[in-house]
Amino acid sequence: MTIPINDIRNSSDPDIARSNYAMKRAGQAAIDLAIQTNTAIVTTVDGNIVRITAAELIKKRQLTS
Repeated sequence: MTIPINDIRNSSDPDIARSNYAMKRAGQAAIDLAIQTNTAIVTTVDGNIVRITAAELIKKRQLTS
């Protein structure tokens, strides 16, 4: 049985609701550091754990810029 994940931006607690932005900034900082140090990050994509190399991160960044 899977438990649905609620969007924290809809929390009644304003601190929790705003923490979404802090987590996005932290994620971006992790990506920046991985690119600078030529290392990979490990994250989840569609519920699966994946390893994304620095080269792939650079490619994704170039496509969105």
